[in-house]
Amino acid sequence: MIPAQQNHVVTTIETMPPDTVSASPSLLQRIRKVLNRELVVTLALGQVLSLLICGIGLSSKYLAQDYHASTPVFQSFLCYILLFLVYTTTLAVRQGEENLLAILKRRWWKYMLLGLVDIEANYLVIKAYQYTTLTSVQLLDCFVIPVVLLLSWFFLLVRYKAVHFVGVGVCLLGMGCMVGADVLVGRQQGLGEQKLMGDLLVLGGATLYGISNVCEEFIVKNLSRVEFLGMMGLFGSFFSGIQLAIMEHKELLRVPWDWQIGLLYIGFSACMFGLYSFMPVVLRRTSATAVNLSLLTTDLYSLFCGLFLFHYKFSGLYLLSFFIIVLGLVLYSSSSTYVAQDPRVYKQFRNAGHPFTDTPTLGPLEPSVTYTSLGQEVEEEPRIRVA
Repeated sequence: MIPAQQNHVVTTIETMPPDTVSASPSLLQRIRKVLNRELVVTLALGQVLSLLICGIGLSSKYLAQDYHASTPVFQSFLCYILLFLVYTTTLAVRQGEENLLAILKRRWWKYMLLGLVDIEANYLVIKAYQYTTLTSVQLLDCFVIPVVLLLSWFFLLVRYKAVHFVGVGVCLLGMGCMVGADVLVGRQQGLGEQKLMGDLLVLGGATLYGISNVCEEFIVKNLSRVEFLGMMGLFGSFFSGIQLAIMEHKELLRVPWDWQIGLLYIGFSACMFGLYSFMPVVLRRTSATAVNLSLLTTDLYSLFCGLFLFHYKFSGLYLLSFFIIVLGLVLYSSSSTYVAQDPRVYKQFRNAGHPFTDTPTLGPLEPSVTYTSLGQEVEEEPRIRVA
């Protein structure tokens, strides 16, 4: 380059607007902001939940197929008993407003309904495997995602951006790719003799799961994780015990008990207890939608285990579907969601006996809270006073 050209280039760069010069660094900063430590931690937490569900599914498969012990209600009952022993007793020894009796006095009927929803969601999906194929269960179980989106929109007042819907669509595309791989390799488990009945059971279970997940997200973000788990342990063990006595007492007597079956029940209960205990932690950090998108990888982990345990056939589409689902999770987590209304209205749930009154405040308003797929952010907005 000749000297005159060098001087011209230097002059041009010096006279360029600051925004133009910093365009490339700002793009890099945005990429780093998306692919940060928080995103990695969020994805990892979701995969821990998927691995726990994988353990639940494998232990249930061994019990049902190898030992002919089809006892879904009894298995759930063991989990609720563990929740009762750990979390309900914790609430019982607390003092003040967080005591078990104080919570029951204010909100007992809400937790009773939520406990029934949670029990029947587990029962319907497990029962559906007796009537329809694994492929149908995988596809229709994705119905929980639109249920969670709609409930979060109308009841939690969460608002989404276009990138969130794109991320959900990419995740569902990955799920479809996985089901297609199942069809190609012939992994069609399940009798499918009464397919319509099985499909309806899956849709009903997915709907109840969506309701349970959104209620759980609200409780752990506005009340406490221990309160939710303690109430699930109390009402879950009570109602599942009644259902067990009515529906499964004969099946339980036919189980050929030995130490191997005992270990499978212990493994199932441990994974289920870990799932219930850990999911509120992830929900508080993310959202019900992000958690259900993360759980789409559960069937892939079950497949990878089945390659060694049950000699499943492998297809490259399984790896492709895994990376597509992870890409969808990254897209969904790359942008924040927001709440359309001041979160302080949720105090109505805390104080059900004292109706919310919209009285003017004389002090500065608190910054509005933005619920994101990575946690909570405090928006930098100027404080205002309401005269």
